[in-house]
Amino acid sequence: MTSGSRTEPARDEQTVPGDTAPVSRPGLLVLVLGALVALGPLSIDMYLPALPSIATDLATSESTIQLTLSGTVLGLGLGQLLVGPLSDAVGRRVPLIAGTLVHVVASLLCLLAPTVELLTAARVVQGLGASAGSVLALAVVRDLYADRKAATVLSRLILVMGVSPVLAPTVGSAVLKWTQWRGVFVVLAVLGIAIAVFSALLLPETLPKQRRQPLRVGATVRTYGGLFADSAYIGLVLVAGLAMAGLFAFVSGGSFVFQQEYGLDQQQFGLMFGASAVWLIAATQLNARLMRRYEPHQVLVAASVFATVSAAVLLVVAVTGAGGMFGLAVPVWAVLFFAGLILPNAPAVALSAHGEAAGTAASLLGAVQFGVGAAISPVVGVLGNNARAMGVVMFAGIALATVVLLLVARPWRVTPAGDGTAVPVVVH
Repeated sequence: MTSGSRTEPARDEQTVPGDTAPVSRPGLLVLVLGALVALGPLSIDMYLPALPSIATDLATSESTIQLTLSGTVLGLGLGQLLVGPLSDAVGRRVPLIAGTLVHVVASLLCLLAPTVELLTAARVVQGLGASAGSVLALAVVRDLYADRKAATVLSRLILVMGVSPVLAPTVGSAVLKWTQWRGVFVVLAVLGIAIAVFSALLLPETLPKQRRQPLRVGATVRTYGGLFADSAYIGLVLVAGLAMAGLFAFVSGGSFVFQQEYGLDQQQFGLMFGASAVWLIAATQLNARLMRRYEPHQVLVAASVFATVSAAVLLVVAVTGAGGMFGLAVPVWAVLFFAGLILPNAPAVALSAHGEAAGTAASLLGAVQFGVGAAISPVVGVLGNNARAMGVVMFAGIALATVVLLLVARPWRVTPAGDGTAVPVVVH
């Protein structure tokens, strides 16, 4: 940058127009957005190792205590549908920070809950609060970037979104070594406070007033109606949800498959889960490089086809038992790798044509991702919590996502909105 009255940005530097504050540290911004995205998965999964002890402590059944998990997912889904339109009207900062503080209060209510009913209610509110970060982090990216740059930044956030549910139970187990199950909610409350503080300090307003839309029920309904009328957008939303369902199927069923069928102990299974996460991480990092040469829709289509082939191999291995544990693990890793390329690019393409209502568009996308993932992944348990069940659900989710992508979404036909969407970031 040059000195004087006029600042010349570098080629990759941009400024936020209108009344928004400049993003002075893009790297820190991505870290804050990543923490906001991680809050939901951590809230869902961090207390999973403590479920048996919670059921005993609150004198209830295991099936009843599992409703506290469903309550959080429900709160996340409903909250995203509400907070997206709200952010399109008032901006991103206030809903983000307020939602995170709601999560803090709900975590403290979970800490004090004397009954399973009150714990479930507090978990719903906790999900509502965490939903702000889950959806608005995507909207902030859409405010600032478009196309390849958006897909690159989203790949970092999807990395966090994908790895968080895998690592959250491990973190929860570590916490439980030092405290009882209520201590998990203390950690979540402290984490929420830290995220709220850093968001207040580092997160600028990315939606200028001239681009905001009045918060009216009729207008919101029309906005959602416009989104549902966009077959490409709805198709891409379903692709993202079905791909997430494949990931959730592994998260929910993997522990039973590798411990009960293949005899791994908890430590060995932790290593297996960690090895699986590596492939997801590798894909999201590779995606950032691929964006330098290819369009997001090109990577999305190729990854979906390869993911389907890998899932088909996984299904055959799961049904026949060929190759033993590693015969199953290798195609699982391949599916996770290609899912790591699908998950950032499907939202990037879906949001590219809806910059005028990025918050609402991102909220619907996030709600469907959690909703479809949460609805499909329990099927693994219904089918038996074994390798065959996991393989069937993962293949069905990925294969259906590819069919929807090619026949409904057809992302190569999506035209990015010409609204000055690639909003620059000033790098100081």
